[in-house]
Amino acid sequence: MAGKPAETPDPSASPLARAEHFVWLTARVLEQRRFAYHFLRGGADPVEAALTAYLNEDGGYGHALEPDLRGPVSQPLHTAHALRVLDSIGRCGGLRVERICRYLTEVSTHDGALPAVHPSQRGYPAAPFVPVVDDPPSELLSTGPVVGLLHRNQVWHAWLFRATEFCWAAVEGLEKSHPYEVQAAVAFLDGVPDRARAQAASDRLGRLVRDQRLAVLDPDRPEDYPVADGYAPGEHHYPHDYARVPDSLARRWFTDEEMTRSLDHLAASQEEDGGWPITWRQWAPGSALESRPIVTVEALRTLRAHGRAIG
Repeated sequence: MAGKPAETPDPSASPLARAEHFVWLTARVLEQRRFAYHFLRGGADPVEAALTAYLNEDGGYGHALEPDLRGPVSQPLHTAHALRVLDSIGRCGGLRVERICRYLTEVSTHDGALPAVHPSQRGYPAAPFVPVVDDPPSELLSTGPVVGLLHRNQVWHAWLFRATEFCWAAVEGLEKSHPYEVQAAVAFLDGVPDRARAQAASDRLGRLVRDQRLAVLDPDRPEDYPVADGYAPGEHHYPHDYARVPDSLARRWFTDEEMTRSLDHLAASQEEDGGWPITWRQWAPGSALESRPIVTVEALRTLRAHGRAIG
């Protein structure tokens, strides 16, 4: 790499090797250890140890685990992020998850589900697209992924009963949506035990996604697809953003050709420094820097899950 800046990996290297260079250069310890676990045969214990640094005494997670919410306080979005990490390393169970469920119970709204942002965030920096209000409503965005993960890992807790019913009502009542809400619905449907009901709800949701053009089916013409209100210019979503693994219910929404084009686009989006870009609104340098390694790890996992060679 003589003659190249230290931050630029060898362009002839594999996508995985280029991403590894990017991760060691820029990532937090948690994403470094996640990368090692998923791609370098690293262990689960170091990932869990790094995740524990974000754990608070109330059983929730804070400390900007989700980079767009800063400050130390526990938040539902941070805790959902922690559950995704635990699920990815096969540790979504036991006492650690019992403590998480107690936290979820404490911060739930009157209907038993989760707000996107708890009012305790007030006074700490947060992205402008996640407003802090005194009496926040329940959100499928925050509740769906948590409920789906807990069900998929066969976690049983009293909190799940009302939260599950909230998610069913929210998913089956969707008329007009936006990509992040659809992703949350998919996360719920992919994990909930009633598979027949989940399949029916997924079929309806897939028609909504296509009718409302919420997935870019032709990556060469993204300008032909609308960007949701409040999203950043160019903040599009593609089939792989919904069907991150081949056995997701969302995979049936797209043809093989559409999925191939989507994965081609994802592979081609790796940048010169080895990382993948973030497409949402960048509001602070630190949050953008911390988010890119997260996006990079997930891009590699998605490509590999769909059988793409990454190196």
